[in-house]
Amino acid sequence: MADKSLIGRSLGVTVAEVEKGRLRFFAKAIGESDPVYVDEAAAKAAGHRSLPVPPTFLMCLEGEGRNLVETLKVLGFDLGRILHAEQEFVYHRMAYAGDTLSFDTRVGDVYDKKNGALEFVVQETRITNQAGEHVADMRSSVVQRNA
Repeated sequence: MADKSLIGRSLGVTVAEVEKGRLRFFAKAIGESDPVYVDEAAAKAAGHRSLPVPPTFLMCLEGEGRNLVETLKVLGFDLGRILHAEQEFVYHRMAYAGDTLSFDTRVGDVYDKKNGALEFVVQETRITNQAGEHVADMRSSVVQRNA
């Protein structure tokens, strides 16, 4: 059954540098047509200091710094039985190319459904930039199928 003693446990802090080339690639991959995400001149003309981070790119950056196998071991989950269940973002300020972002992740909740057939772990991440400014909060859920 879902281990509620994990609630509040730190899953560590990871750090990622935001690179222009990766932002451009991501914007193209998601079909973003606004030039502020790929053209630095357009971004500056729109009042940004550099290329802005597209909304869901924070999930990519957070995931790169984390060892999924180790995280699943801590959670007691099996890679072959999990699914990404949900993702939520609350933005407080823009992040830009050239920023160094820190992702502080904790277990926010643990619960089950269908008499334990499905176990959920909610991870909550606070994201700050190199100046310590609060950029965003990210909340994601992973579900393990037990039946």
